[in-house]
Amino acid sequence: MKQFQYVRPSSQQNVLAAIAQPGTKIIAGGSNLVDLMKHGVMTPDKLVDINRLPLRNISDIKGGLHIGALALNSQVAEDKLVKSMFPLLSQALNAGASAQLRNMATVGGNMMQRTRCPYFYDVAMPCNKRSPGTGCGALEGFNRMHAIFGFSDKCIAVHPSDMAVAMAALDATVLIQGRKGARRLKFTDFHRLPGNTPELDNNLAKDELITGVEIPVNNFANHSYYLKVRDRASYAFALVSVAAAMDIQNGIIKDARLAMGGVAHKPWRLTAAEQALRGKPATAATFEQAAQVAMQGAKSFKDNAFKLTMAPATITEALKHAAGLV
Repeated sequence: MKQFQYVRPSSQQNVLAAIAQPGTKIIAGGSNLVDLMKHGVMTPDKLVDINRLPLRNISDIKGGLHIGALALNSQVAEDKLVKSMFPLLSQALNAGASAQLRNMATVGGNMMQRTRCPYFYDVAMPCNKRSPGTGCGALEGFNRMHAIFGFSDKCIAVHPSDMAVAMAALDATVLIQGRKGARRLKFTDFHRLPGNTPELDNNLAKDELITGVEIPVNNFANHSYYLKVRDRASYAFALVSVAAAMDIQNGIIKDARLAMGGVAHKPWRLTAAEQALRGKPATAATFEQAAQVAMQGAKSFKDNAFKLTMAPATITEALKHAAGLV
């Protein structure tokens, strides 16, 4: 591992000044960054530890819930407010990793984690995300875990987070602080599709810091479900995952939210399928129709064609669970 400097500022102002310098990276739990450094994928000159910042709070605010960027995944998953107001988020976090990792990983770090594509992790392989202009090894290589939506000829990797899929479905807002001031960004706009710049995972500027997220109040608590399909029941990344939430009144779907993981470079919001659900009866037939709408535009590669069948089946099953039909 490359030698690096380590600093631990005690104020947000000092953190922002430090990360504005070239070659610096933020570290909180380090559950992803340290692995990347060990593999030589990321080689920062300086690590800026932000754990002294007061960003661990989870609090009820007017119109929703505030979650600090340094709140641990385990803390959020078991929080009483989260479990009562947004059980979908708690389910996604508990599906996301081992208990040990949840006790280290933070909300902000979860959002910033990088793809687990094996070509990204292997510095001997071509990867436009790691080394722009070298090519995408997965395009003609082994691509079983890769995207079926939103990819480009530069990158077909997928985002690994489960938490982020639930956040996207719940219309969360990201709170960001920079040296020029604060700004807010819709969670669905935080992560990027690869396009011609797959090395850019998100829309956070180099000198900006995630300070928290806010989730607006909704009527989905009684009818939400996170379903993750993976190769083994223990700690593994999703082949396909679905965050499903509905507001059902007298058997009719008044509103719905759907997002998928394991299928795109970012959490994949299924807005057309949401529209297809609204005003319809909460039945298996309705869910199957919405799942087919959700798959419009999907395209597979040689090793992941099974996702074209697995994805709609997972959407249907998640909606059935959310509606209480199973």
